[in-house]
Amino acid sequence: MADWSVTLHNSIHDIPAAEWAQCAGPDNPFVSHAFLSALEDSGSTGQQSGWVPRHVRLHSPDGQLAAVCPAYLKGHSWGEYVFDQGWARAFEAAGGRYYPKLQIAIPFTPVPGPRVLLHPNAPPQTTAVMADALRQICTDTGLSSAHVTFCTEAESTALHQQGWLPRLGLQYHWHNRGYATFDDFLATLSARKRKSIKRERRDANAAGLTFETLQGASITQADWQAFYQFYRNTIDRKWGSAYLSAEFFPLMAQRLGERVVLMLARNGSTPVAAALNLMGTHTLYGRNWGCEGNWPFLHFELCYYRAIDFAITHGLQRVEAGAQGEHKIQRGYEPTLTHSAHWLQSPGLRNAVDRFLQAERPAILAEAQALSTLTPYRQDLPPQNP
Repeated sequence: MADWSVTLHNSIHDIPAAEWAQCAGPDNPFVSHAFLSALEDSGSTGQQSGWVPRHVRLHSPDGQLAAVCPAYLKGHSWGEYVFDQGWARAFEAAGGRYYPKLQIAIPFTPVPGPRVLLHPNAPPQTTAVMADALRQICTDTGLSSAHVTFCTEAESTALHQQGWLPRLGLQYHWHNRGYATFDDFLATLSARKRKSIKRERRDANAAGLTFETLQGASITQADWQAFYQFYRNTIDRKWGSAYLSAEFFPLMAQRLGERVVLMLARNGSTPVAAALNLMGTHTLYGRNWGCEGNWPFLHFELCYYRAIDFAITHGLQRVEAGAQGEHKIQRGYEPTLTHSAHWLQSPGLRNAVDRFLQAERPAILAEAQALSTLTPYRQDLPPQNP
């Protein structure tokens, strides 16, 4: 790292939005200055939540901005979705201290995307230099480890080449193979699955509800208040924690504008369910959902089918529906590998985790292969790459 300069920042506002945007680019809204600042300014990240900003900025030897990373000091492993609590328990049982650690991630958001955000003019070795910088930060500040979660496959490979430990996960993504309409998509499914989806959509739309797709400024404060209650309902049912504050959602919509897409269902004039999505350049990202009452197939209609409809209409290449829920496969969402990379300072812990990940990796690959055989697509169609 000779002559490279690395700085840590306690707020995203310490880094000019224009500089951050040069590195983040326009494709993924979750790595944008607007999204990360909405998390901070709404109190969703910070001391209270245990996601304390420590964003990283890297300058090359000629003084030019080379890269930034969204990074957080963590005293727990909540809200990450790449589970390392077992590593923490084992290390602490052996007398070690796992927390605090450094998390290079988007808080509460298991959405794949870049984590080492490179300036367009960054030197080729910048990711390798950032890997060294993150390790050095841990060493200098007494942190046990650094974790780059839901990164790109290329980033995981580059970090692995620098001695980091790669890890795989599974999510479910829908791929647009040039469909002009939802019926075009249905035509690629087996007859039984096609009939099942048509029946689910018919029943969801026959329940007397009205549906709206709202974007940006068209989402009212009352809509956000209703959505936040739905969000809390979902959290309470799952015995989880409400990581995102009520202030976050309208603030995010104000800053991201038309990239925020809310699928809303009303019973008369009363909102009864909603699904929140963010739109990137090529992808619609399904995020949070909630509901009041019991409505047939409403979850599938709002979260999956209307997302597919929206993606087709807007020429998007993918819908990412996140982790968990093998029921997504039968609705056209395909198992997709996700990536992370981990550096652990203790040699003993590192060796133990390395053994665990080497055993876990073939199991994840086998699971992905097995799940791929369950997709509803017709077997008589030629294979197509997403």
